[in-house]
Amino acid sequence: MKLKFDANLKYQEQAISSIKYLFRGQTPMQSNFTVLAYAGQVGIYDTENGVGNKLELDETEILKNLNEIQLNNGILQTKELKNLKYDFDVEMETGTGKTYIYLRTIFELHKNYGFCKFIIVVPSIAIKEGVYKSLQITAEHFKGLYDNTIYEYFIYDSEKLEQVRNFAVSDNIQIMVINIDAFRKSFDDPTKENKSNIIHRANDKLNGMKPIELIRETNPFVIIDEPQSVDNTPKAKEAIKSLNPLCTIRYSATHIEKHNLVYKLDAVDAYDLGLVKQIEVAGFQSRDFHNNAYLKLISVDNKKSPITSRIEIDIHNKDKVDRTIVTVKR
Repeated sequence: MKLKFDANLKYQEQAISSIKYLFRGQTPMQSNFTVLAYAGQVGIYDTENGVGNKLELDETEILKNLNEIQLNNGILQTKELKNLKYDFDVEMETGTGKTYIYLRTIFELHKNYGFCKFIIVVPSIAIKEGVYKSLQITAEHFKGLYDNTIYEYFIYDSEKLEQVRNFAVSDNIQIMVINIDAFRKSFDDPTKENKSNIIHRANDKLNGMKPIELIRETNPFVIIDEPQSVDNTPKAKEAIKSLNPLCTIRYSATHIEKHNLVYKLDAVDAYDLGLVKQIEVAGFQSRDFHNNAYLKLISVDNKKSPITSRIEIDIHNKDKVDRTIVTVKR
């Protein structure tokens, strides 16, 4: 059985174009850096050219592009780039094809601007394997869409560091899939280095360089799948920053921490487009209550156990009825 992918879904094209438009005005270009390569004799090294992403647009130009996208997408315009300058959010309901969208966005960014280094950060091994499977089953589809553009993808493996070297030196599209736990533990103290992830340790296979140093030189685009489960701690945020991203794009249906919103497809939009069968709302309402008790749900707090609610009710006090808000729990 062979899966066929529809390349003409309007909402997916809009999400892809929104990210692509952020860099309108960028000239296709790459940066170069030097990578040492062992020459076969002790203490003697050759050099290789590393290839990285390079951005020529400044913050003002990116903000202008972002505001035009937000206006077109019906999103409140950002007055200034929030948090880290080039952190962007794509909000899409579960089941609408986020993985396909960010994979295809990679090809569009390469085709239009020459960007070639991409890292997909995921929260778990299961999602990592799922993304890798998506790369496998879309290979023929993307080759057909993008004229057999050469690209390579791999799951980061601390025992296969030659893949990191190839990621750094190749001038083709390189896609690394990595889960956050593989590079979250980093220590500046040399005496604690053996407690850090291998990606942060100097390695003989890389001529004494740390794998993270090669990755940093490439200025990768970092795509975060389900950010609410990835960079939700100070250590995780530090780990993402250690990748030295040129740009970070977060894809989720439920962004806990807000950045610069580029595109939004919420549950109602997904329902209107026929992408989900139904929407269920957790809540209650009174019907035909007439002289029965008045109840109004004000808010729900699920941050602690047990869950509590604030409810507005009528209380009979002596000769009058007072409307007041009380906190209740099961």
